[in-house]
Amino acid sequence: MSTTASNPTGGVARVSRRVMNLAHILTQNARRHGSRPGFIWADRTWTWKEIEAEVSALAAGMAARGIGKGDRVLVHSKNCDEMFWSMFATFKIGAVWVPTNFRLMADEVAELAISSGAKAFLCHADFPEHAETVQARCPAIEFTWRIGDAPFGETSLTDVIKANAGKAFADVAVDHDDPCWFFFTSGTTGRSKASVLTHGQMAFVVTNHLCDLMPGTTESDASLVVAPLSHGAGVHQLCQAARAVPTILLPTERFDIDEAFRLIAKHRVTNMFTVPTILKMLVEHPAVDKHDHSSLRYIIYAGAPMYREDQKAALAKLGKVLVQYFGLGEVTGNITVLPPALHDPEDGPHARIGTCGFERTGMQVSIQDDNGRELQPFETGEICAIGPAVFAGYYENPEANAKAFRDGWFRTGDLGHMDEEGFVYITGRASDMYISGGSNIYPREVEEKVLTHPAIGEVAIVGVPDPVWGEVGIAVCVAREGMQVSEGEIAEYLAAKVPRYKMPKRFFFWEALPKSGYGKVPKRMVKDELEARGLLDQIAKRAG
Repeated sequence: MSTTASNPTGGVARVSRRVMNLAHILTQNARRHGSRPGFIWADRTWTWKEIEAEVSALAAGMAARGIGKGDRVLVHSKNCDEMFWSMFATFKIGAVWVPTNFRLMADEVAELAISSGAKAFLCHADFPEHAETVQARCPAIEFTWRIGDAPFGETSLTDVIKANAGKAFADVAVDHDDPCWFFFTSGTTGRSKASVLTHGQMAFVVTNHLCDLMPGTTESDASLVVAPLSHGAGVHQLCQAARAVPTILLPTERFDIDEAFRLIAKHRVTNMFTVPTILKMLVEHPAVDKHDHSSLRYIIYAGAPMYREDQKAALAKLGKVLVQYFGLGEVTGNITVLPPALHDPEDGPHARIGTCGFERTGMQVSIQDDNGRELQPFETGEICAIGPAVFAGYYENPEANAKAFRDGWFRTGDLGHMDEEGFVYITGRASDMYISGGSNIYPREVEEKVLTHPAIGEVAIVGVPDPVWGEVGIAVCVAREGMQVSEGEIAEYLAAKVPRYKMPKRFFFWEALPKSGYGKVPKRMVKDELEARGLLDQIAKRAG
């Protein structure tokens, strides 16, 4: 709640809106659940009291090295204990946590260091080239500390923590709008932008996630991490920490599905955050039938809509434990939710097929045309949102901010419609739509039809230039293991299911689709791969 005071004109003058520093979550857990496990990785377990002590020591060391309120701390790391500590330690001193996708190249990380104005760099031991490149190209970086054992950097986080062991460090006072996290978006053009997340905003996000995605979560639950903590999984684990839920990491960076299910059974895991492609891999792996996963209550998937056939397969294997949410990094996931009860395992007249759910608590969604006019139910337009979860804007990027907001609404760039009951349906990214012969084509609609073929496991359809039609669709398919299908067979199968103008011009078959570091299949990467293989030239020659 805002603190206010009357002014002589009879209005209300706003003053500082002090909020809880998010690092206080650890203090709360250490007080109430100090001896309970808070973090489990391989054969190591840390209690909440131990975590608070390590984070306080790291915060003290960072502060002694000159990191203060508002300073940006760039973190390039694989999932591990000290990466998780770095988030809370950065919050604690009032600085800004700037995590990157650990799969980025050295030059890409250097670009993020420059664009964020980072003052310090915490780099995992496996990336010496990244440390060297960032230090060489970014004069604003005053020092590099390593996470793990390696011959680079001023020192290691382990040594900093040891040197400051036992030192208490009080949380720095923060206001609602003080930044705590720069959340890098992948961007439709491939150039990342830093979404500014604040302490006040993230307090709402944590509360909302617990309310809408996993109600009833307590310290008796357990959460498995199968995605990078730098993005959505990190937000999810912050929410788990707010309820003193232990975070469990896979023992290695490799996504070992058998090990994931073994850990679910061993620790009686109740929730996990994932994306549709990873969930699909989990469900289709033999391990799903080998290990007990009856403890699971919430498998939360986001990042992209899940194809209906994959959704039904997951429900058949795991039961009604799926939770879908729709929300970009700029709104930190808080736009819509589809809870387990509304995930119908079978198609039927009452099934909510294709929806990403209804508005999140405290959030409002509007489907708007290009002029900002709100559309009627079932009319397709851009999905826009307002509410306390919307970010503060892109860091030092006024042009992007001007495009992202209109009349206070955040413009997601996703197209969709809303039905009369307020359920939202995503048609696709505005950038994914292509125009063929004057007609708007939304690839997702056709992709859903392709995936009903029993031999197709994955598909991505993109629009490419065509001299006759302006653009045409190209489908890139991945056959299920042990199955084969020809271009002609798929075309014949699809001909009875979609209008001729929506039919892809070509079908290609690859061993796998290109995926981002977060398990998504960006259409931009599919187009890049088509070009790299010379297939776009081949299509153009055939058209000519």
